[in-house]
Amino acid sequence: MLAALGAALIVFVAGLSAWLAVRRVGDVLNRPETTGPQRIPFSGGDPPAVHAWNRFHARYYAMALLFLAFDMEMVFMYPWAVVFVREGMIAFVEMLMFIVILMLGILYAWREGALEWS
Repeated sequence: MLAALGAALIVFVAGLSAWLAVRRVGDVLNRPETTGPQRIPFSGGDPPAVHAWNRFHARYYAMALLFLAFDMEMVFMYPWAVVFVREGMIAFVEMLMFIVILMLGILYAWREGALEWS
């Protein structure tokens, strides 16, 4: 029954999309009231400053990894709060070890200058 409901939802959304879709894109964009910048599909009409396949500096990847370190800490702390009520001190020590390992990684990144943005 759930599969039939999912299939019906897919058919409904596809039909709604086909019904609401613009039939002739050229007719809409070539109306006299549209200006040149409105025809450029980027950032609300602004011309792009750089190419879309522009390379990023390696510093962005280091920041992304640091974000993941903080993010993983929060992802594991929410369920830990529920388990802490039942387990007590054992859960506290385990989370303390987890946070210490993450903090060592962040301190290492800080010492290596990964947090400096120049």
